[in-house]
Amino acid sequence: MRPWIKRTLIGLFGATILVGGLSACGHQRGGGMHQMSEEDSAKMRTRMLERAGKELNLDEAQKARLALLADKLGEQRKALMPQGSDPRAEMQALVAGAKFDREKASAFVDAKTGALKSKSPEVITAAADFYDSLKPEQQLKVREFMAKRHGWGHRGRG
Repeated sequence: MRPWIKRTLIGLFGATILVGGLSACGHQRGGGMHQMSEEDSAKMRTRMLERAGKELNLDEAQKARLALLADKLGEQRKALMPQGSDPRAEMQALVAGAKFDREKASAFVDAKTGALKSKSPEVITAAADFYDSLKPEQQLKVREFMAKRHGWGHRGRG
């Protein structure tokens, strides 16, 4: 693989994980943003694994690899968004005074990039192991899913 393609894919994959991890951390309840409970997160993970297993017609070994990938993504999400943290409050603190708090912003970014750097090799390995275990027709479905930019059950939107 050409180096620029590899860097682009890794960058895109990392950004996707970051956005997915951040969006999975919270959901709307009563109009406000709240952290997802462990129970809600486990239910969502189970539904996603079942849906992907059905859509891709995965065998047991592939399901196990997908579950490992989900676990690694969950670990990375927890590292990015530790329990009890409030990213909105952290961002508001940066502009609470007369000047933007550059040191706090740098520390915030360093913490997030450190979490990405430390967990990404495991996520990449799990993603590669899962993808490489797929048959060509299953890989095609994954590529088509990614091209549509939405989840398995959201037909008709592009």
